[in-house]
Amino acid sequence: MAYMSQTMKAKLAPAIKAVLKKHNMKGTISVHYHTSLVVKIKEGALAFAEQEHVNTYWLKEHYKGKELKFLTELHSAMTKGNHDKSDSQVDYFDVGWYTDIEIGDCNKPYVKTAA
Repeated sequence: MAYMSQTMKAKLAPAIKAVLKKHNMKGTISVHYHTSLVVKIKEGALAFAEQEHVNTYWLKEHYKGKELKFLTELHSAMTKGNHDKSDSQVDYFDVGWYTDIEIGDCNKPYVKTAA
């Protein structure tokens, strides 16, 4: 069963913050429903839409260049120590925790800043 705690988040946070800093991005890290680690990107130098939910399973199909590099590094930092033994063909899902990357939101859109 997927599980994410504040303690686990705190262990992953330094690597996540390092990726954000490396790419001149600002965001927040949170835990939702004790199952998901969520990073919300608020502003940065990369070209993203004002609001979008990133599908981490399809990064290479939806992004390219600097944006793809950033999202790949960010997702890697978010999943360090995670496992995925899921088998969707038999409707069996076993992950350490889920990950969500969100860019902006309806109340406060993503802001592109100067590089």
